[in-house]
Amino acid sequence: MLRRRKPAEPPGLLSNPKPSLTYRLISYLLVFPVYRLLFRGRTLGNAQVPMDGALVVVANHGSHLDPPLLGHALGRPVAFMAKAELFKLPLLGRIIRACGAYPVSRGASDREAIRVATDRLLEGWATGVFIDGTRQANGRVNNPQAGAALLAARAGARLLPVAIINSHRAFGPGNSGLRLLPIHIRIGTPIPPPASRKRADLDLATAACQEQINGLLDQGLIRP
Repeated sequence: MLRRRKPAEPPGLLSNPKPSLTYRLISYLLVFPVYRLLFRGRTLGNAQVPMDGALVVVANHGSHLDPPLLGHALGRPVAFMAKAELFKLPLLGRIIRACGAYPVSRGASDREAIRVATDRLLEGWATGVFIDGTRQANGRVNNPQAGAALLAARAGARLLPVAIINSHRAFGPGNSGLRLLPIHIRIGTPIPPPASRKRADLDLATAACQEQINGLLDQGLIRP
């Protein structure tokens, strides 16, 4: 008698992968003191973070500091794309892989990058996307791309808008050096996945993320 296969679990209900020992060590021994002490970091809205299942974390991007700070502040690992060449470096490759980074080949098409990121979501990861694609000198969301919304539509995952405040002033594009300014993170309200992959639905979700993130940025630093 043939056994029926258990139906696949919906992506949104998958348990998120457990952080590795390397991830925990880096987060608490390196990122924690840098964020909390060096940059006097504060986070508001952690209760809004879904702790299980696929999640597209959508943020503004003002500094190379953003990926590790974001992963630490949210309380669950956040996977980011990284250049495939970095994974070939003996020590760095092991560290970033343990922290959930996934390789994308130089010159890879947007379709390939989306496919790799979707696979991560279907494994239950929170996947980070900087909605402008590149660092912005003013730290705001200026020219949002639809990639995050497309990922959410493909995987049936919610979008979580997050605002990183002041990182562009601390170590942003054009800065000659590091400035020890406060960096705070405000977490917004989850947004349901787009109704479809049609451009109109993707643009609607993208605009909702932009509005939330810039609105959180306008609130400024978190008061004690």
